[in-house]
Amino acid sequence: MQTSLILCVVATCTAHATPPATQMNPVTDVVHGEKITDEYRWLEALESESPEVREWTTLQNDRTQALLDALPCHARLEQQLKPLMSIGSVGMPRREGGRAFWTQRAGGENQPVLYEAADPALTTRGESAPVGPSREAKRELLNVNALDAKGLTSLDWWDPSHDGKTLAFGLSKSGSEMSVLHLLDVETGSWLSDEIVGKIGFAGWSPTGRAFLYTRLADAANPYSREICWHVVGRHARHDAVLFRQSEPSKVPGAALSRDARWLLITQSRGWQASDLFVGDLASWLDQGMPADGPSLLPIAEGLDGQFEPSAIVGDTLYMRSTFETPRGALHAVDLHDPVRSRWKLIIPTREKDVLESVSYAGGVLVASFVRDVTSHVERFSPMGEHLGDIALPGLGGASIGSDERRTDGFFSYTSFNEPRSIYTVDFRTGAAALWARPDVPVDPAHVQVQQVFVASKDGTKIPMFIVHKKGIVPTGSLPTLLYGYGGFNVNLEPAFDPTLFPWIDAGGVYAVANLRGGGEYGEAWHRSGMLDKKQNVFDDFYACAQWLTAQRYTDAAHLAIKGGSNGGLLTGVALTQRPELFCAAISAVPLLDMVRFQHFLMAKFWVPEYGSSENAAQFQWIHAYSPYHHIRAGTKYPAVLFTAGENDSRVHPLHARKMTARMQALAANDDAVDPILLWVDRDAGHGQGKPLANRIAEQADQWSFLMWQTGLCER
Repeated sequence: MQTSLILCVVATCTAHATPPATQMNPVTDVVHGEKITDEYRWLEALESESPEVREWTTLQNDRTQALLDALPCHARLEQQLKPLMSIGSVGMPRREGGRAFWTQRAGGENQPVLYEAADPALTTRGESAPVGPSREAKRELLNVNALDAKGLTSLDWWDPSHDGKTLAFGLSKSGSEMSVLHLLDVETGSWLSDEIVGKIGFAGWSPTGRAFLYTRLADAANPYSREICWHVVGRHARHDAVLFRQSEPSKVPGAALSRDARWLLITQSRGWQASDLFVGDLASWLDQGMPADGPSLLPIAEGLDGQFEPSAIVGDTLYMRSTFETPRGALHAVDLHDPVRSRWKLIIPTREKDVLESVSYAGGVLVASFVRDVTSHVERFSPMGEHLGDIALPGLGGASIGSDERRTDGFFSYTSFNEPRSIYTVDFRTGAAALWARPDVPVDPAHVQVQQVFVASKDGTKIPMFIVHKKGIVPTGSLPTLLYGYGGFNVNLEPAFDPTLFPWIDAGGVYAVANLRGGGEYGEAWHRSGMLDKKQNVFDDFYACAQWLTAQRYTDAAHLAIKGGSNGGLLTGVALTQRPELFCAAISAVPLLDMVRFQHFLMAKFWVPEYGSSENAAQFQWIHAYSPYHHIRAGTKYPAVLFTAGENDSRVHPLHARKMTARMQALAANDDAVDPILLWVDRDAGHGQGKPLANRIAEQADQWSFLMWQTGLCER
């Protein structure tokens, strides 16, 4: 880092350079014969449970904010980010009962607003972006911004009844994701009296709109108590029939309902690599309520080593995507009256290179989304599997389909590094598409250059990586570079537009996205090669990408930063403890870091099929081998780190970021004013969902100024 920048920071931040003293209360456990001492077990409490934790967190937050606010680029970045993050957005429309419903966020709004319009209005085009229904044609139906001046109430999901007269929707606060179900009369805008609590997920309306299927937590304090229920509108939820209950933490039930409510489908995930699927015949029940013992269920797939995903129900036929014996995915047709596996019909066979990501149905056409070298490709098929042609996308990016089983027209969304998420109308019979809505962005994405490279990992596996920078940039060996990764849970990192990148790119920075094993970019085999005892592959892939960027003279260790969130926060936590010499800075957002104890908190038992558990002797060995919290070495100089957490996170407990910060501050040989170990705990946030605009701008200004500071861009 350049001396002038160090002096600038030290001169303005000396009073806040030293982290607060952290009390040590050692607790020693013996785990499968190995003694493990944890000096900071007391930081596992939430602030609501411990005044000491709250006081300590306040001191950490104050120090972090003082250091970042004093950076010479912080105020400038905040001003640059405001218009970029105030770009409007439009969601994919849904059509029901002659109406269209969609969300839209104007530039300064904290949360999106739900609108409705007469269906024909969807073809009306405006003169300026975003296009779509004119202001006169659309009607504001639900504005959560009016419910909460701070913008901390979010609209988690919404679903109109088939006649378009009633809207079910879920609200939660402060990023908790604890959705409360409400109903709204679409014509009058009045809320109905029905209200159901317990982290509600919606699963389908009855044809008349008088009943619906949903999932909930039987005990809001127990994330492993999910059940599937049937509710009759106007009747108290205490009378709702329970159709299926979660049997163990790692088996998570979900539900879907055919449009005619004849068929109930129940999924039971077993991690992110396998699931079970059951069907129930609801022909005689519908709006009359269900027997107390629920429906009789037939297994479609149970105990098999693969995923089974309902794609569409057409009449009595289920179209089902499966990875069983086909790791890249295949589509089968299943007769729901006789769902035995020997009678499944193969409709779309597996491919050698493409991954079948999803399939939807649109008025007699199957619309299949494939992933090919980490970009979306969309193709059309007949119900018998005849190939009908492609749907041409605007470029190499990520797309998703919005279809309706009754109609041959619909929508798709598309985004890439240099194109904001836009909505297109499409005729699924012909593949013809036209732009419907695109945000107006205050930057020129055309000046951004994107390339994809393939990097050899430690074992020779080729790892895709996207590199994004301003056109004309020439590698110098010291370009400020940010490497981002995730590598887990079958998640694909396809190209996507991020407006917060532009100040970094305009200042001469390089952005790289590594598509690591553990994701789903190349199917289930790719996923499994980065989970459980093979998790180290993910980290080795990440290091290979970092070393490639250095070898190709994009950057060096003094200018290379890394970032990841959630499972990606674990990735960066491991990287900075295993290979600190490769990087100058790291952001570890809402991370898992104490992998020996992670399964004891919140909903973390869900993730045991992905990581394993220290409660198992064999699994403890591989988990403990990389657990970041247990591999901080005294006297080692680490990259500067910014750990972030959400106090209301219902997924990853903030204890991970707190404990890791405390131990690193105590043991690292870092200069507190130059390459500090920082913590920021957002007390109005959870895992990241539902944050109001002002909070998101502040968060991004903090993170980008930290990265620019550490890579030498802050003073330019």
